[in-house]
Amino acid sequence: MSKSSVGAIIEKGPQNWQIIQQEAGYGCISLSGRWATAEKVSDVKIYARVVSEETGESIVPWQCAQSLPDNGWEIVLKRIPAGGLYRIETCMSHAAVNGALEWAIRGDMIHHIGIGDLYVIAGQSNAAGYGKDPAYDPPELGVHVLRNSGRWDLASHPLNESTDTIHDVNMEHGNPGHSPYLHFGKLLKKSLGYPIGLLQASLGGSPLSLWNPDENGALYRNMIDIINSQGGRVKGILWYQGCSDAAPGLCQTYLARFMNMVDSIRRDLELPDLPVLTVQLNRYLEKSSPEADSYWGIVREAQRQAAKIIPNVYVVPALDCGLSDIIHNRSSANLMLGERLARTALTEIYGRSFLYKAPDLSKAIRVGINKILLEFDNVYDRLDTLGVQPSQLPFTIVDEEGTANIRDCSLRKKNQFVITLDRELKGRCVIHGAYQQNPPFIIPVDFETHLPMLAFYGIKVQAGEEV
Repeated sequence: MSKSSVGAIIEKGPQNWQIIQQEAGYGCISLSGRWATAEKVSDVKIYARVVSEETGESIVPWQCAQSLPDNGWEIVLKRIPAGGLYRIETCMSHAAVNGALEWAIRGDMIHHIGIGDLYVIAGQSNAAGYGKDPAYDPPELGVHVLRNSGRWDLASHPLNESTDTIHDVNMEHGNPGHSPYLHFGKLLKKSLGYPIGLLQASLGGSPLSLWNPDENGALYRNMIDIINSQGGRVKGILWYQGCSDAAPGLCQTYLARFMNMVDSIRRDLELPDLPVLTVQLNRYLEKSSPEADSYWGIVREAQRQAAKIIPNVYVVPALDCGLSDIIHNRSSANLMLGERLARTALTEIYGRSFLYKAPDLSKAIRVGINKILLEFDNVYDRLDTLGVQPSQLPFTIVDEEGTANIRDCSLRKKNQFVITLDRELKGRCVIHGAYQQNPPFIIPVDFETHLPMLAFYGIKVQAGEEV
């Protein structure tokens, strides 16, 4: 018998580095295994405890496991406080020890365990992370990732790398890079005081059909399998996807299919209020066309509407984020997105108070023969166009005669623009904002938060009174 097979042997339990989802401030850990000894002993009992790795003090003192046939044992360590990192220790007591566990026979240990919150990373390449520029975003104890190998690890970029993957369905074609979610996890850990675990399920280039169980659904099923492998309980979904659906026949149904995906996740996990944190699409620098612009606008509008009509779905803007290439967010931009998402989560999930919401069009009203009033929600100081000329503003007005050019734009109230056009409006009129595949660079911001407005598309201009 080798020395490594003597004492308390853990056969089932968490992995090193694993983060376990807390409930109401506590978590529990199930362990089971067998015991063995080269000596002849009697009255064998297996004990387990949870220890702080920082101080060595007991968090859950020694508890006696239940004995099973054939030298088996099992135990559930309950009410482990949210926090860590912890070490799980076991030992094997027997009659000669007489209760003095410091003289017990050795047992297996599990290191770097956290009790905290789990977030699932889902979507396509900007969720997987393809930032290629250098940015300071080091790993941090207490922010861990379940890698595609099925093994927990200290979270470090790239989160979606595929070494020894057990999930061929979401294996990246190339090597990914920097993503928003390590920074997201670190900010949550700093504010909440307990660990954050990331479950990576994204795949670059993946269309919504792979995430919708009523279509192909391959990535959806893989995501659910990953969540269930970790106990089936998570705190939220981090969703960044849509570029692959900015296409004819797909963009028009994006909102309905996204709603179905969210409903399915919540139903299958039995988490009806599960939060979903989303990012509205950034830009794509490839040569565009009027048709392509409209497809991107429709998807962005669907993302904006999803946050309005689906409970516990939230959206942050990305159109002010720089790119590493023609479509992937820079690492420095990912840090910004990670912070926006963290502020969203801390406010909406944890009850903290941050100004995280971006200006969001609430009204478009015709207030003269050639004037439109735009009113925005979520403006804390004032709307600011950063000094650009009216003709360079990212608004497009279309009526029965085509596109009407903007002659002037003035701030009426802190959250209202009055746009003056170069001609009289005719018939039905709609307005788009920063909708194109590659919109104008300068987008109005709230001067307090400097968050850009959310893009919008196809908003009907309502009749109103002249101003």
